[in-house]
Order: sequence, then structure tokens, then C-alpha cells
Amino acid sequence: MLILTRRSGESLHIGDNIKITLLSIQGKQVKLGIFVPDDIVVYREEVYLRVKEENRQAALADNSDLLAAAELWQGKK
Repeated sequence: MLILTRRSGESLHIGDNIKITLLSIQGKQVKLGIFVPDDIVVYREEVYLRVKEENRQAALADNSDLLAAAELWQGKK
């Protein structure tokens, strides 16, 4: 892990396309501004972990789960 010290208003660059600016510090909270290309997705860690888990669960689902869901959906029509 790279650890850097920045003051409010200072930035760092990751490659040519990502810029992170420290906007403000209030107590134990920092506010960051992050400039990334439109094709890059940025998640808060707790959201990223939830997405990874849901993807893992979806990959474990077998065809019987899909068929059961399709039957339920057909029954609602």
C-alpha cells in the first residue's frame, strides 16, 4: 500500500486519466474529489464487496433456480 500525505486542495494522479483531490478535512472525515474516465466504475468499498458477493451467488445458481424463477414469473401473467 502506498501512503501519501496531502493537504486540502492538493491532488495526486494515477496514470494519465485519474486525478484525486483532497477537498476538505472535517474531524475524522475527509472529502475527496475523484476525476476518472466515464468507462471506469468507482464503488465505495462496502458496495463493491456486496456486488462481488451477489456476482458470486449468481455464478453458483444452477439451472433449476432459473427455471423455478421463470415458472413463478409465468404464473403472475
